[in-house]
Amino acid sequence: MQLSVVIPVYNEVESLTPLCEQLEQALAPLNLSHEILLVDDGSQDGSWEKMQELKEEYPVLHLIRFRRNFGQTAAMAAGIEHARGDVIVTMDADLQNDPTDIPRLLEAMTDEVDVVSGWRRDRQDRYLDRKLPSMMANGLISKITGVHLHDYGCTLKAYRHDVIKDVRLYGEMHRFIPALAFWVGGKVIELPVNHHARKFGESKYGINRTTRVVLDLITVSFLMRYSTGPMQILGKIGAILGFWGLVLLGMIAGLNLVSNLTGAEFWGYDLVKRPVWPIMGFMLLGFGIQFVGLGLLAEILIRTYHESQDKRTYAIREEREAELGTPQEG
Repeated sequence: MQLSVVIPVYNEVESLTPLCEQLEQALAPLNLSHEILLVDDGSQDGSWEKMQELKEEYPVLHLIRFRRNFGQTAAMAAGIEHARGDVIVTMDADLQNDPTDIPRLLEAMTDEVDVVSGWRRDRQDRYLDRKLPSMMANGLISKITGVHLHDYGCTLKAYRHDVIKDVRLYGEMHRFIPALAFWVGGKVIELPVNHHARKFGESKYGINRTTRVVLDLITVSFLMRYSTGPMQILGKIGAILGFWGLVLLGMIAGLNLVSNLTGAEFWGYDLVKRPVWPIMGFMLLGFGIQFVGLGLLAEILIRTYHESQDKRTYAIREEREAELGTPQEG
């Protein structure tokens, strides 16, 4: 299988027929062995029944149905896991992504490129509640992950299968796949794509996911920087807190000693008389010790995670085995 197209479906019964027609028109000229995975994310509008009808007309359809609505990321993860193509293209089912862009994505995926991310440069959505929050989110994600893209939210993307086959998606992490691919050494580029106004229904995955996206961004940032060495961040925080705790306790002890030796009261003597300052010093020291302890526990968990699943802390792009020499005849 050369190409897999993964499409999450959630209450998009009206879009499915024209979607399959457009996909067939776009993929047929490519002359590639391909499959189209439609993942029903707990639809309740007859989408699954329509998908079964279309399966009779389009044998390349691979249908997956969830027991309930698990979310777009789960649907994307299921499609990627079941995809057999060397290249995986993801897109939405609402007809806002244009299947005619798929050949352009594949053309841009040269030998050195692992991810081609779509950029809805002329996005056909409302500005205030759709485009503006998206622009702010894209800037924040690019800054934190170090992978600068104009449009993380565009579902239309192409991936090499070997780059994302081991990526595990949770929460709202499907939008961070380019950053996760970059983390394992993949090259990511961006390509402007078409975007159409929604023809049927309304958006199923809206701005209400903002909080979850931000929290997942924190998780991705941590994974990209410290997943193989969490002590590096937790230990640093513990060291800073412990240092200032010791400094504060040292100042209080020094002032108290000077006051006892001289019997004089001077500036800063209030530090000795007010218990809040010694308490704060001991609290900072205690927090520092706790963070170091958390770092040690996280190190143990990370090692258990990698070793129990035979996970590697690296990713190999290509491997060539040594050719065995033959003994020379004497």
